[in-house]
Amino acid sequence: MSPRVSVKAGTFTESVIREMTRLCLAHDGINLAQGFPDFSCPAELKEAAKAAIDADDNQYAITWGATALRHAIADKVARTYPGWTVDPETEICVTCGSTEAMIAAMLALVDPGDEVLLFEPFYENYGPDAILSGARPRLVRLHGPDWSIDEAELRAAFSDRVRAVVINTPHNPTGKVFTRAELELLAELCQRHDALVITDEIYEHIHYLGPGGHVPPATVPGLTDRTITINALSKTYAVTGWRVGWTVAPPAYTAAIRKVHDFLTVGAAAPLQAGGVAAMALPASYYDAIAAEYRQRRDLLCGALAAAGFEVRPPDGAYYVMCGTRSLDPAGEDVAFARRVLATTGVAAVPGSSFFADPADGRHILRFAFPKRLDTLRAAADRLAVLA
Repeated sequence: MSPRVSVKAGTFTESVIREMTRLCLAHDGINLAQGFPDFSCPAELKEAAKAAIDADDNQYAITWGATALRHAIADKVARTYPGWTVDPETEICVTCGSTEAMIAAMLALVDPGDEVLLFEPFYENYGPDAILSGARPRLVRLHGPDWSIDEAELRAAFSDRVRAVVINTPHNPTGKVFTRAELELLAELCQRHDALVITDEIYEHIHYLGPGGHVPPATVPGLTDRTITINALSKTYAVTGWRVGWTVAPPAYTAAIRKVHDFLTVGAAAPLQAGGVAAMALPASYYDAIAAEYRQRRDLLCGALAAAGFEVRPPDGAYYVMCGTRSLDPAGEDVAFARRVLATTGVAAVPGSSFFADPADGRHILRFAFPKRLDTLRAAADRLAVLA
């Protein structure tokens, strides 16, 4: 008898991004596939986490987050976005990373048969999250080269069946930063069809547009009472392995998310939540510095990719660049080409097909990540030069 698995599990594959990391390790390569830094996190986070362990803070925290961390998150939101007030007692749920935050939000707020609107290309988790929730993903294309929204297409995608819209801004994989005008259009449509916005803002401080470049949907009139904001320590503070994230949402939605979160994971690691308190206390200059540092990394890698023959548009945010490969891979075999680049140069990237429902739409694309030391990116640039 053949093993039986669920229909849901049969509708999606394992992570292509994590698969490329495994292949990179086998080649002893430079990993520009998976988005994790190869540099240290701020010392304040490490010291706070170590102090918590030394103080025997080793047992369960409150399921939906240690009190100190929830208050620190609320204070940081208020400092960063004046006018946005969050109640740490009723509007925050601390989770095991933003990945758990997303699935907990969908399981709590989406019912089988609902539609979840996703912008394509998309981060690979969102579709499976919708499917695991029993919902049907509905896609709206972002149009290159600037990854803009076609208003008529967006309006046509909406109906009363759409329960939620997933936004990722700044956006992985394209680097798009959603504009206020785009969010106001979403606000109009979400109000008309009584839809929620689930917004992944893990790259909120990594953008290249200057002050005001990132607009949280929760601050846009018409979305405040229907937005679930997802965030985490991972990207902003270079601790992707800590798995401490959170949701910010109106009390009724937070209560539902907390219940689902409790039965998914119980809670995030207590001593690492203490590190999160230290992270929330970092000054504004820290965020200015990381944006400037990521701009330098972006420019270095984009220049190297262009010199190697890729078609490059520098991203406005996040730390990925989507590259056209037509001159290097005319046949458009993105998976085979990514493997060939890794075997030839020792540099790992992600095949573009993993970001589209129809793999053919990504066959002339690779995605490279640049959360790396400048020396690492220079080494990658030297290796990629053989493709030119």
